[in-house]
Amino acid sequence: MMSSDDHPFLSRAEPILPVSDLLKTVDYWHNVLGFHDTWTWGEPPNYGGAVWNDAAIQFSLNPALASASKGNAIFIRVKKLQSLYEFHQTNNAEIVEPLENKPWGMAGYTVREINGYYISFGGEMIDERKKSDPVSSQNVKIIPRTPTTKEYLNLIDVVGWGKYREQELDEKTLKAPLFAVIAEDESTREVIGCALLLSDGASFYYVKDVMVNPAWQNKNVGSKLMKAITDWLDQNAPEHAFICLITPPHLEAFYKHFDFTPAFAMVRKVREKKETTKER
Repeated sequence: MMSSDDHPFLSRAEPILPVSDLLKTVDYWHNVLGFHDTWTWGEPPNYGGAVWNDAAIQFSLNPALASASKGNAIFIRVKKLQSLYEFHQTNNAEIVEPLENKPWGMAGYTVREINGYYISFGGEMIDERKKSDPVSSQNVKIIPRTPTTKEYLNLIDVVGWGKYREQELDEKTLKAPLFAVIAEDESTREVIGCALLLSDGASFYYVKDVMVNPAWQNKNVGSKLMKAITDWLDQNAPEHAFICLITPPHLEAFYKHFDFTPAFAMVRKVREKKETTKER
């Protein structure tokens, strides 16, 4: 009989999927499904994997077995399921079952990945009132330009940042971005979101003022804005460039979909300045 010290402890299970093209599979799981870490082994590679927190999948190059294995399924339990669903919509993953609450007390949706496997993502039940609306999202156009002062101030007001801002400073802010994007409601031409990208022009970039009109939140608009920003960075920023943003903890899961990770940092805010008058 085993002693308590020798008792096995199972940490996690890692499915091994036979695939027909290893490099394309690894790239897909990283860029489309969003798995942060990937690896390959062999020269040329014949084995690999993708990892996201405690979820890990392995891939084995075996075209014959891959062809016969199409249709098999994997279930992955997720926190912040709604956010992941919006990310997969933005990346044009093949969603074969939309996000919905299931009768067994969970919410979930299913993606068919490039090898024909079905990946079911499941998590806590969702509030149907906040469920992403893909129809509305299709009516949104992402345009690479800086918002006008009027558009910018309107967004600041509707998201509730107005009391912290000054128009004169905001006008200066809008002269600073190296790149910026807006989200426009195609039916009304109203600007409903924006994101700014600042830089030192060399190796440092700062993502600033990612804003979405509350009436359009949870409709995939924020994901589209961030995808436009990160696509620009991937195409234009030098290797090993440092990109940062400041976000409250409850939004960290959203930004992780775009390869941002929490890091140690310190900030300093200039104290309120009191007006002084000179003696005549």
